[in-house]
Parts: sequence; C-alpha cells; structure tokens
Amino acid sequence: MSKNRGKEGRDDYLFGEVFMQRKIKEAVFDMSFLLERGYGESSSCELVGNRYKLNKRQQQAIKGMAASETAVVHREKTKISVENLEGTTLIIDGFNQLILLESILSEAYVFKGRDGAYRDLSNLYGTYKSVRQTEKSIEVFAEFFKKYSVLKVVWVFDAPVSNSGRMKTKLTDYANEKGYNWEVIQENNPDKFIINSNFIGVTSDAWILDKTKSWANIIEVLIPENYPFLITC
Repeated sequence: MSKNRGKEGRDDYLFGEVFMQRKIKEAVFDMSFLLERGYGESSSCELVGNRYKLNKRQQQAIKGMAASETAVVHREKTKISVENLEGTTLIIDGFNQLILLESILSEAYVFKGRDGAYRDLSNLYGTYKSVRQTEKSIEVFAEFFKKYSVLKVVWVFDAPVSNSGRMKTKLTDYANEKGYNWEVIQENNPDKFIINSNFIGVTSDAWILDKTKSWANIIEVLIPENYPFLITC
C-alpha cells in the first residue's frame, strides 16, 4: 500500500511561496477571463501558463481553479446546501471524491476553484491504488452521510480503472457491516451515468457540474478549518 497522496518534492515552493500564490491567482483570473469569452480550456491554460511561466503542475492547478463567470453562476444555481440533504439520494463520483479526501488527509495541496469546488493534483493514469488514508476517508464520508441524514448513497467508479472492482467490494462489505444504504456501481462512462441520474451529484469534475441537475459540495464541510495547504483564488 502506498504511503499517502501527500505533497510532491517541490510543491512547497510551487504553491507555498507567497509570490507563487500571487502568480497563480493572477493566472486564474486571466484564464477565467478567456474562458468567459469562449476560448478553449487547454489553449487558455497554455497561453496563461506561458505568460506567467508556470510549470505543468501549476498549470494543472489553475485549470482546476479557473471557470467562466457563466459557469460559476450556473454551478451556484444548481448547488444544494448540505443542510438540505436529509432524505435525499447522493450519487458520488467515486474516485474523484475519494482521492480528493485522501489528498486532504495526506496534507497535500488542495485548490478551491472560483465555483467553490475543491480539487487536487492526483492523477489515476488508469490505475487506482489504496493509500494509508483510504480507510479513514471512507469513514469520514460515512460519518457525513449519517450526520446529514442522507437516505441513500450511490457510489460510481470507472470500470476501466484498475482495482475499481476491489474498491466496489471494499465499500460494499463496509456498508453491509455497518448497515448503510449504499449501492456501488462500476460504469464504463461514469460521468454520463451521473448526469443522467435524478440524484444529487457529488463531484468536483467541471464537465459534470455543468451538466448535472444538482450537486452538493461535500468536501466544503469535510476539509479541516484553516487547512494550511489550501490555495484559493
């Protein structure tokens, strides 16, 4: 089992230095400006990244933080407050949310976007590996669902990703042991499956957020107060 999803070697310099944080915030503003005017995400990120001399990891961060004003307004309109989740069914973008919470528990840098959603810098590359914080992450989610009286939870995982079957078994066994109303699904296209459902989506994936009927920002209440490795725009 991998140790954690913590910071990489130069992250404290790339994201912790005040002048770097200032550059990132300016870059997010510029990229959001371009997105609002119809420029593509990749071309906008590359243009702004070159302008501010940001490396690939920093560009990945601003891509997660930037959003057009139109997107921000839409996502705010479809967002469901956690206080209003009692008796609802949540459909969870499994790897997206699990890895994000693992990163937070590993004290990695996390980035709050203009839309209020939180994102990390982890990449699956077709394979998921449990880390030291995986079990704790599942417990934290479970406590949240119980605290806010969620009726049912549907976890959706990318079927093509290696070890998604093991995660399905792990969550199913955990739910059965605790008596939780969880359903765990493997899908070849989990993004479309989530947006086509009538349940409240839980994800930080921008494409899903732009198309889903409603979503809840669970990480917003799970991230520790004054989290020292949170970068905001």
